[in-house]
Amino acid sequence: MSVDLKEYPSIDIMNHILEIRRDLAGNPFAFKEFQIMLQTTFKKLTEKPPESRTQGEGGGKKKSGGGGGAGMLSGHGSPAECIADMDELGYTHIAVCATKMWSYHYHHEFIMDYPMDPIGEAVEETGGRIVGAASYSPFHIGQSIADVERGVKELGFKYVWFHPLSFGLPPNDRRFYPLYQKCVELDIAVGFQVGHSAEVLPSDCGRPMLADDVAIDFPDLRINLSHTGWPWVDEWCSMLWRHPNVYGDISAYYAKSLDDRLVKFMNSGRGRDKVLFGTNGLGLERCKREFLELDIREDTKRAVLHDNVARFLKLED
Repeated sequence: MSVDLKEYPSIDIMNHILEIRRDLAGNPFAFKEFQIMLQTTFKKLTEKPPESRTQGEGGGKKKSGGGGGAGMLSGHGSPAECIADMDELGYTHIAVCATKMWSYHYHHEFIMDYPMDPIGEAVEETGGRIVGAASYSPFHIGQSIADVERGVKELGFKYVWFHPLSFGLPPNDRRFYPLYQKCVELDIAVGFQVGHSAEVLPSDCGRPMLADDVAIDFPDLRINLSHTGWPWVDEWCSMLWRHPNVYGDISAYYAKSLDDRLVKFMNSGRGRDKVLFGTNGLGLERCKREFLELDIREDTKRAVLHDNVARFLKLED
């Protein structure tokens, strides 16, 4: 099936600094968690050494006219290159996070801690088409809250995404509650990883049902349960269905590998307005093309690709 990607306006809810500045991504494969991930979850990527992947190859082909938006973990050299691919592929916005991840077992330090200012510069340079997202560490609460406030008030950020599993804590741990309250005060959305992590990190604190307390305690907080919640897909669907303020994204999975239960839910009246599209850096073109090849309704495709994310982030057209 041939699809004109430009016919479907799209927003990527979940991406990282590699997508706009691959020079700032560093080499996460220096850390044990990511080394193990390459042997298991991302086994196919081991065909090339980690050093070459972080320089923009990432197991995918670079596009001659842009920054490699078609390739897995290829990213772009600059915001301008990213915008060029966005225009070619029909993306109106991409959310880019200053991601923080902690080493729960092996290193006991940050294994990702991306800077906020280059993302803020990209927000300004692209007129807001790059959507800035702060991150959060429950081990550095005061500094994290200050960063979130500065991101919103000074850099124009509209979102916070964090990774509770890397800290070994569930999302209803009270060390995350200062973040939720700050997001309500600033009227921005929050997202966090649920399901198991591709990296070797504690999994049980990623059960989607643990978001139940958060949604009840903060009914005015817009919450994104990121990365499908697999293998607890039924819990993920349950949270989206029963809570008006809970959404969920399908990033980090190619559409052809999505669980059948999730696809059925997404294509139903229960889930059509609650599922968000994202790539997690796995390739702007491939992720979108595979999604459009799913056997789902036309209104589902348009809602998930664009409308739901625009509403969730309160983006202006």
